Amino acid sequence: MRTLGALASALLLCGTVAAQLPVAPAADQQALLASGDSKLAANKKLVYDFWREVVQARDPERASAYVAESFVQHDPTVPTGRAAFARSLGGAPKQPVKATIDDLVSIVAERDLVVLGFRRVLPDLAEEGQTYTTTWFEMLRVENGKIAERWAHGTKE
Repeated sequence: MRTLGALASALLLCGTVAAQLPVAPAADQQALLASGDSKLAANKKLVYDFWREVVQARDPERASAYVAESFVQHDPTVPTGRAAFARSLGGAPKQPVKATIDDLVSIVAERDLVVLGFRRVLPDLAEEGQTYTTTWFEMLRVENGKIAERWAHGTKE
């Protein structure tokens, strides 16, 4: 217990201690698509292109190229089904398709699942007017070359 007290005292004497390093987007997103397993690489590419062309570009017309008709949505704010997902994108104006995904940190694939990790900037509740970076994730399941399921962060894009 004495060691713990000494550590706490030392921290107090040192002043402010940084609690977090800033989250940085991946510098080379194409490198994230690589895999020694051709099926995993194909799943990563499918999800990457889906996110750029459909979600980020807000283009519901492209959904059928990437999303299974029986698409299951695990986001309580968006109904299940490809048509319902496409409608959920229709409220905002279409954006140009970019070569990369905004704030993408990582892509991980295992079996039929692909996880996208993103940088997110949030207000710092401890310091008014300040922000901090953290991460949020999307997980998608690929079946027969289409996205069949999505677990989201719980809010609409």
